[in-house]
Amino acid sequence: MSLPTPKQSRFIWATLTVAAAALLLACIGAFVWALGRVLHLLAPVIWPLAVAAALAYLLDPVVDWLEKRKMKRQRAIICVFAIALLAVASVSAAVVPRLVVETRELAGRVPEYARRLVVWLETKSQWNIPLLKSKAAPSPVGTNAPALITTTNMAPTNAVSGVSDPAGEREWANAIESVLGWLPKALPALGRGLSDQVSRVAGLFGLIAGLALVPVYCFYFLLEKMGIQRRWTNYLPVQESRIKEEIVFIVTAINDRLIVFFRGQILVAMCDGVLYTIGFFAIGLNYAVLLGLIATVLTIVPFLGAIVTFIIAFILAIVQFQDWLHPLLVVGVFAVVQTLEGLVISPKIIGDRVGLHPLTIIVAVMVGTTLLGGLLGGILAIPLTAALRELMFRYVWKKT
Repeated sequence: MSLPTPKQSRFIWATLTVAAAALLLACIGAFVWALGRVLHLLAPVIWPLAVAAALAYLLDPVVDWLEKRKMKRQRAIICVFAIALLAVASVSAAVVPRLVVETRELAGRVPEYARRLVVWLETKSQWNIPLLKSKAAPSPVGTNAPALITTTNMAPTNAVSGVSDPAGEREWANAIESVLGWLPKALPALGRGLSDQVSRVAGLFGLIAGLALVPVYCFYFLLEKMGIQRRWTNYLPVQESRIKEEIVFIVTAINDRLIVFFRGQILVAMCDGVLYTIGFFAIGLNYAVLLGLIATVLTIVPFLGAIVTFIIAFILAIVQFQDWLHPLLVVGVFAVVQTLEGLVISPKIIGDRVGLHPLTIIVAVMVGTTLLGGLLGGILAIPLTAALRELMFRYVWKKT
């Protein structure tokens, strides 16, 4: 048997390379799909752990600072918890009543604001958007056409005796029979709908119970930090070898990116929320506190919070003031906050430690929200992408 020629060898190696790349992509796709399913099924459990881990990342530097001042770690954690609880209670007492009032007021005025938006579009543009259309055409002028009354489905009665006609009775019997035939099909669907609603309610109660455990999780994450850092490698089901070293490197890279992202992005989101609230108050826009809260929560996912906040504020400015000036002022507030975030806030808090291009972040957020399950997937997509970039630099793009 003769050896393959150089041309045949190149073809064979090219085929094997393509097959290996396809297999690798298939494995990555299967892993992402499986991870998305796991996140979807275990969301009530993962959300409290994720929130507790993010809070632990945020509070850990303060605890370490107190520990360096000769305070025991457990006492330092309790002290930090007390300060954080006092701060949250103070902010809640000042913000929550206003937030409740604004939320209730906005929910009640949504139909009115929708009507105002349509009226504004009609007055400010040349579009013909009729507010109301009559569904019935008027009768022709000058005609005395009597109204038509359909009596097909009405059972005829005898004017003298009032006894129903047999044809009408047969129609009623057919109607009852059709209803009885429809019930066996409708009842299973109704049962499935009720079961789904019960499952959602149970999931909501599970999520609430999990969120109540967030302080407990956070406390033990902070308390056991040193032990976890020293001994977590002992629990890897791999013997001491080069493979275990690489697994440790991968897990450490992912953890470092998670710490940088969550610790920095939460602070950036809080700063953005405060700036948006101040800016919207300055231009006289209603619901400034509510918009600031929305921006704070959604800005944890980069670009998402800014886009959603801008759209809502722009529409509210249109329906509240009915002019072009205040929507332009909203654009100005948005531009100022984003400029401060890009030039001052993010460089000071996060710097370039995540190491991702803005376009890469946008794509990662879109892929994460699609494949990994909603907002949680979008949040996890960015640090996971940063960790993947680190691994690609280690194993693919650069020599070791």
